[in-house]
Amino acid sequence: MSAGNTKQAPDGGWGWAIVVASFMGHLLAYGSPQSVGVLYPEWLNTFQDGKGTTAWVGSLVSGVGLIASPICSACVVNFGARPVTIFSGVMVSGGLMLSAFAPNVQFLIFSYGIVVGLGCGLVYAATVTITCQYFDKRRGLALGIVTTGSSIGGFLYATAQNEFIALFGLDGCLLLIGCFALNIIACAGLMRPLHLPAYYLKQRAALVEKAEEKVLEKSPVVEDPIKKKQSVNVLIPGETKEPPPYEKSLLSCVPLVRLIKKKQKEYSEYLKSTGELLQNRVFSAMCVSLFAYCLGAYTPLLFLEDLAQSEGLVDGIRTIPLVSIMSIAAGVGKLLLGITMDIRWMNSIFLYTFTLLGSGVALLIIPLTKNYTGLQVISAVLGFFSGNWSVIPYMTTKVVGMDRLTEAYGILMFFGGFSIMLGPPVAGWIYDWMHSYDLAFYFSGSFVLLGGAGLFLSALSCWNKNQDETNTPDTEYTNDYDKVATVA
Repeated sequence: MSAGNTKQAPDGGWGWAIVVASFMGHLLAYGSPQSVGVLYPEWLNTFQDGKGTTAWVGSLVSGVGLIASPICSACVVNFGARPVTIFSGVMVSGGLMLSAFAPNVQFLIFSYGIVVGLGCGLVYAATVTITCQYFDKRRGLALGIVTTGSSIGGFLYATAQNEFIALFGLDGCLLLIGCFALNIIACAGLMRPLHLPAYYLKQRAALVEKAEEKVLEKSPVVEDPIKKKQSVNVLIPGETKEPPPYEKSLLSCVPLVRLIKKKQKEYSEYLKSTGELLQNRVFSAMCVSLFAYCLGAYTPLLFLEDLAQSEGLVDGIRTIPLVSIMSIAAGVGKLLLGITMDIRWMNSIFLYTFTLLGSGVALLIIPLTKNYTGLQVISAVLGFFSGNWSVIPYMTTKVVGMDRLTEAYGILMFFGGFSIMLGPPVAGWIYDWMHSYDLAFYFSGSFVLLGGAGLFLSALSCWNKNQDETNTPDTEYTNDYDKVATVA
């Protein structure tokens, strides 16, 4: 980015309008995916398909956005937050409305799981990027407010979808929330860009280059008769023959070959850098623990409501469903855990490990719970600990450093997204096999506990190496918003 295009983050002013718009974008986009557990029993009753196959819908809508996060970030960097947010609003709304006409679960996997999931990924990348543009010193507070929108959206949408299903049926519910999602386009109207996107910079540079070429072509017009005569004498005897066709084809292939070599070199360097990161014992343990955590932690988000109904603990879905409790507790967890990270003596790795161990224990208790009140308490605990996503950027920075934060966080998101896509379907297949959720939750809780224990032992063995974490001075914020946006 050119220096002329860089502006200092105002840390307020119109930035707060950006925060409000981004908050509403998260609420409208993530409201339904965060409360997909309300829709899951309805899909089971409507399509009469297996729990494992139907679970792909809820797992894909959460995992696809994470896996595609590098592509989503590249779209924002090249085209800007406003166009990407408009396009994402069309995707989320269109996916929800298409799901109302789904004839089978396979169609839902595409319309709700993939289309809505990609739209949510684009909303996240766009809102976080433009928020980082407008805030520097208050960036943590701004991002905390923005990302809390998904939790509040999950809380509100769980109750709203429950009422819409009772009033208008499943199809009417999806059509209504699809109409609500169109308001994401209105949120994009407030996203006034502070920095020109790369695509517009390239277009402007190309126009300037063409203008300079035209000026150079017109400039040698009758400046000096002698020079003009010499130039004419030189041009006349020179035979201007077009090259043969085979030479043309060879010349046209040269830029393509150069581009392939350049990309090949970049990919090889990226793979080498990734290999170096994975050689770090603590970072490798972080990848494994995040994979294990996401494999089990998203199971209750999808299955708790169906568990309560199948066990006879509740008739239908309560006014405040379990996923609503999880969502509001997750919002509280994000804020409180984020504030806890500002304590100078707090060790981010051990705090994250504590949330994993707590989540694992709560998952193992679910099969032993025989009343709805106990499930509500467990939902609140699981929701609070799921706020540990706000700890991951801090932890990653301490392990690999700020310079490699973007690359390291992208690797972590790949592990997390891939695991989220696998976890709920595996738990559903276990239920189809055993006709009970007990083994599914034991499976989920065991994996989360193993991930937390492995990370704890790995960090403990490297304690002397990483002991300066608590003594490291606060890292000064920079205006490199693209780097921060990718990892936020």
